[in-house]
Amino acid sequence: MNQQFPDDFLWGGAISSAQAEGGYLEDGKGIDTQSMRYFNSEWDRKKRDENRNINMTSERFQVAQETKDEVTYPFRHGIDFYHRYKEDLALLEEMGMRVFRTSIDWSRIYPNGDDETPNEAGIQFYIDLFTACQAKGMKVFATMLHYGMPINLVTKYGGWKNRKTIFFFEKYARTLYERLGDLVDYWLPFNEINCNRFNPYNGCAVIKDQEKDYNQAIFQAGHHQFLANALAVKAGHELLEQPMIGGMIARFTTYPATCKPEDVMQAILDENYKNYFYTDVLARGKYPSYTKRMLEELDVQLEIQEGDLELLRENTVNFMSFSYYMSMIASVAPDYEITSGNLLSGMKNPYLETSDWGWQIDPVGLRVSLNEMYDRYQLPIFIAENGLGAHDTVEDDGSIHDDYRIDYLAKHVEQMAEAIHDGVDLIGYTMWGIIDIVSCGTIEMSKRYGVIYVDLDDAGKGSYERKKKASFDWYKKVIAMNGITLH
Repeated sequence: MNQQFPDDFLWGGAISSAQAEGGYLEDGKGIDTQSMRYFNSEWDRKKRDENRNINMTSERFQVAQETKDEVTYPFRHGIDFYHRYKEDLALLEEMGMRVFRTSIDWSRIYPNGDDETPNEAGIQFYIDLFTACQAKGMKVFATMLHYGMPINLVTKYGGWKNRKTIFFFEKYARTLYERLGDLVDYWLPFNEINCNRFNPYNGCAVIKDQEKDYNQAIFQAGHHQFLANALAVKAGHELLEQPMIGGMIARFTTYPATCKPEDVMQAILDENYKNYFYTDVLARGKYPSYTKRMLEELDVQLEIQEGDLELLRENTVNFMSFSYYMSMIASVAPDYEITSGNLLSGMKNPYLETSDWGWQIDPVGLRVSLNEMYDRYQLPIFIAENGLGAHDTVEDDGSIHDDYRIDYLAKHVEQMAEAIHDGVDLIGYTMWGIIDIVSCGTIEMSKRYGVIYVDLDDAGKGSYERKKKASFDWYKKVIAMNGITLH
């Protein structure tokens, strides 16, 4: 069956530096905000879920700065990609991957964020990594900021709520373009930029107990990130020969729970406030009309300086991207069951199955999301993240039969083909966690996404050996056959 994928479609996989690299403080690397996140492998499931939704506190942040422990701070060891990337890229090459998405660790390039000159050892690591990708026939999709930023920018300046951070980021972006620009094909300044509202510590380094007005701090930080994104676009068009610089959100596709008009209206509001508020600024270059009411109801007054709106208007993105894991429903009725999801929880849809972690599985929702996003902006679209976090079992013979992951991916790939047939300009797909990595949400290794298994447990014990899962061979065939799925 011809599933309508273009011949140059970019099949790939994605990881992030914080979740994968390790190499904590090696070769001049600074301390970053993700390495401050604590995890206890003895927590039960309830405690792990509770901790997932706990915001960073000043006390936790201080304790983290005072310890060098890496076991209870899993983002400090990751999966040791920093030392093992050649082995990992060889596996990705064997699979036939056409594009590799990863993030650059800001604290490897500018250890303190406000340094006068960059850390050459950090730059060299990414030169070596991206050169190796290109040599193996893989394009590079690089994210500049996947949550982690140098903690000095938080302790000294207050993170993204301080306007100065915009210009530290601009300097960082310009350095990346100047030193890595000929090795990177697609650039993304911010991963899931709407995370600044739904997980403010990860998204914009706002620590709740330090704020008199939490919402004000979050949205002011968000405004500064929009400006930083615009400056990154501007710099890219000045410094790169063929700039492809995108915007990204965590896509929260929302259906009305019923045809009750109030539920329909609530779904529209949820879509606007959770998704389109962010993408409208990135792609249309201006705050949407519904911003005024939204901020009034939150009692937020943005400080917008002269020239800000012009900067946003003149520096919009070249493509749109999003992460897609699940959908949710909206209702004005309070009596719906709540289930988990990426960054936030939502009302449970009775028509959908859920993953091991309670995320609703909705392949058709991906087609919905692609159609709506493309219709709204008419820009090329990249699915930057999609995948299934699940418990995997290694059999006695070393094999890993993850048919549940194959089923999940196959159904989503089929809906991608439908969206392309609908007329959506979908240019690429980077499956999330192509190699098992430390989960961003729950900080576990046991929540596995990859088609490549990493021998590491929640307590930081293991050989770090890589093993192919059944899904590895399945995805290899899908890539070779350009989207024909094999159940």
